[in-house]
Amino acid sequence: MSVSDEGQLAARLDRPVVLVGLMGAGKSTVGRRLARRLRLPFVDSDAAIEDAVGLSAGEVFQRYGEAEFRDGERRLVARLIDGGVRVIATGGGAFVNEQTRRLLNDKAITVWLDAPVDLLAERTARRPETRPMLAGGERGEILQRLIGERGPKYAEAHIRIPSSGGSHAQVVEAIVAALQEHLASR
Repeated sequence: MSVSDEGQLAARLDRPVVLVGLMGAGKSTVGRRLARRLRLPFVDSDAAIEDAVGLSAGEVFQRYGEAEFRDGERRLVARLIDGGVRVIATGGGAFVNEQTRRLLNDKAITVWLDAPVDLLAERTARRPETRPMLAGGERGEILQRLIGERGPKYAEAHIRIPSSGGSHAQVVEAIVAALQEHLASR
């Protein structure tokens, strides 16, 4: 895709592109690359939580519990969605919340990065301190359980991109192609 084609795709976007999926699927890394490719701003919701609260998302989760964390995450995502056209990487559980999922599907283009358990386990092992849901158990088993619980909710995203260990550049290419198809069908 040429630079002008990328600019045309970005100009056709009238809402944010939001990446959803389990921890380790590559939402932040792919999101940064996608935003750069489309010349759009990028926001990582976990980083935005850290900026707002002064604690990492993992620390907020551990200190205040999952329910309080999810409520704050829901409010933050609602503010991010109203911030204009951009690429947003959400935390792994954000799209599981029914209100957040409905909001994102109504006001954004949602993209599920769907990765297999073995890849998720490998990637989440790199920074275990940022993954409070994986503490106290076998990583692969927890991730498999989360896929079972969250998969049907992630499947409600507008676009599904299999992310099975190829390069991040390949995933970005797949998203760009899917966005073009999605926009053409609206």
